[in-house]
Amino acid sequence: MTNRGIVAAGAALVGGVPVAAWGLMGQQNYAGLPASELDYAFRPWDIGDGVAAVAGGLGLVLAVAGAVVLVRSSLRGALDGRWWGVLGPLVALGLMAGVGWRILTAGGIGANIGAGLLIIFGTPIAAGLLLWSLAWAFWLVTQGRGHDSGGELGGIASRGV
Repeated sequence: MTNRGIVAAGAALVGGVPVAAWGLMGQQNYAGLPASELDYAFRPWDIGDGVAAVAGGLGLVLAVAGAVVLVRSSLRGALDGRWWGVLGPLVALGLMAGVGWRILTAGGIGANIGAGLLIIFGTPIAAGLLLWSLAWAFWLVTQGRGHDSGGELGGIASRGV
């Protein structure tokens, strides 16, 4: 597999997870009242439930396809296994973003306690996951030469570095 294919599979995995989580979870409004009478921390997007479910299904297919390609590439040695230290936190961050947006846009009666807790606790966790992924990727690209990498940086060819 080429490096572009591996990068595309990683993008499919990392980009598909938040869309799948958001679309398949559905709007989390309080049952029993019409949406016009509910209070919102943030207004949800004006997207129908059917369209969101289709987008979530497509996101799930994309994420699974990306994961399959990456696992196969990792097992064959085309992808350095250390890159899972970058991909794993990004997938977790995407899952948090998809579910978190549904929590932030949930309609309820009065205060949305879940939105407040998500902002207070979720923001530092999300920042930590993102910083970990960036730092690990930077380390892999600059310092992460393995003994058997053969002049490649973390599974990605250096081409002049």
